[in-house]
Amino acid sequence: MPWWLGAVIYQIYPRSFADSNGDGVGDLPGITARLDHVAGLGVDAIWLSPFFTSPMRDFGYDVADYCDVDPLFGTLADFDALVARAHALGLRVIIDQVFAHTSDRHPWFMASRASRDGDHAGWYVWADAKPDGSPPSNWQSVFGGPAWTWDARRRQYYFHNFLKEQPQLNGHNPHVQQALLDVARFWLERGVDGFRLDALNFLMHDPRLRPNPPHPDPAVARNRPFDFQRRVHNQGHRHIPRFIERVRALMDEYDDRFTVAEIGGDDALREMKLYTRGAGRLNTSYGFDFLYAPALTPDAVAGALGQWPDGADTGWPSWAFENHDAPRAVTRWLPEDADEMARARFAAMKMLLLLCLRGNIFLYQGEELGLTQVDIAFEDLQDPEAIANWPLTLSRDGARTPMPWQGDALYCGFSTARPWLPLGPDHAALAVDAQARDPASLLHLTRRLLAFRKDHPALRWGAIRFRRAAGNVLLFERSFGEKRLLCLFNLGAEPAPWPASAPRDAAPLTSVGGAGQGELPGWSGCVIAI
Repeated sequence: MPWWLGAVIYQIYPRSFADSNGDGVGDLPGITARLDHVAGLGVDAIWLSPFFTSPMRDFGYDVADYCDVDPLFGTLADFDALVARAHALGLRVIIDQVFAHTSDRHPWFMASRASRDGDHAGWYVWADAKPDGSPPSNWQSVFGGPAWTWDARRRQYYFHNFLKEQPQLNGHNPHVQQALLDVARFWLERGVDGFRLDALNFLMHDPRLRPNPPHPDPAVARNRPFDFQRRVHNQGHRHIPRFIERVRALMDEYDDRFTVAEIGGDDALREMKLYTRGAGRLNTSYGFDFLYAPALTPDAVAGALGQWPDGADTGWPSWAFENHDAPRAVTRWLPEDADEMARARFAAMKMLLLLCLRGNIFLYQGEELGLTQVDIAFEDLQDPEAIANWPLTLSRDGARTPMPWQGDALYCGFSTARPWLPLGPDHAALAVDAQARDPASLLHLTRRLLAFRKDHPALRWGAIRFRRAAGNVLLFERSFGEKRLLCLFNLGAEPAPWPASAPRDAAPLTSVGGAGQGELPGWSGCVIAI
């Protein structure tokens, strides 16, 4: 099997992982110094969110130089040292590639806005104003307001799906495509093992600039103008798979490389399958099935995984319960009045469930500690979307707070200076060193469960068949060859009856929350050999 199939990948948000130079912001040397912790979990790879040169209007997703490290995070030599250390520890290194847009400080954009006739004139999406001076189409940006900004230099509008400081690359342009492939090759030559392709379905737009229709579902929350539309023309163009095939051809020039796409939007499922279909496209993709789910229910789990049946024509899925764009799951999925014991039980059950799913698994930094969402005061907000849409958009900052390493140290050992975001008030008690001393902690459980997943091919590579998803009880089977495992969970707070179809007397291979042999307490789960 390829190394990435069924792998567990640990996401690191560099600003918030570990600060080595005392400026309050995490950096690459800080990550390198803490890789022993990550390797000790038993994961297969790390994914680094952007560390490239950037004005940081969207914290690195506005790239001003794809082939260099922002001084805030270190140098290219620091990156090379990180890769070397990771590989020495048996960890693969995945990095973000932001192909859909750049910073407005990128030399490509500055050249493009300078002239309609220059070499870079067509590298971004430019259009004339309508006769009345209004934008070329009704397209809206994700962060609020029109997706078009007037530029006096070219006397045209430029398109941006996100911030106005993130102009949209013209993915249809063959020179742009080649430049992006050259960027990918630069990092492959430096030893990276793969890429997470950010917002890939935003890469190409409708060149005719046709207006988006209104969204027909009245139940859709309309907190931003973006929410009022079906985004059928500003993203998801039918030619994106052609570029994906070029990416895959490049990756195939190197051994054991990996690609995963982030896909969101109303058409995400179709696009995820389209972008991963066959041997000539991406290895896998992930969406937001669980990241924005308001509750963890058996129907939600069965529904999401049921969309990815075993079959030669269906791609391989990836799953995440948490990441840098979504609120921490223990806060999102538990009642507000849940106490510390309830959070610990729920976090343990959630971890076992995640590691029993068919597909690749993404763990977000601090998820192994059960970190909660931090309530960030308005004056401390950094997230541009949250600031623009406050208080209707839950800040992404609350999941991006510093990693707590030492519970009794200043700023929990993250930095010697005040961090760029505040730490959670309960995070010192959840720090790495505190949990390392407690054999019953979620940290130790995560290590055991990751080893358990690796020891059982049925969990890593096997098929999945749901046998029950009713009430709060979730029951599914994983199988590989002749090996069969029954995974049984109670996703509710109260005890649930043991399903009649599950063997009552078999001792669980692993269990959390006291589940097994006829007992299914609240927030519990177990795996049984059958």
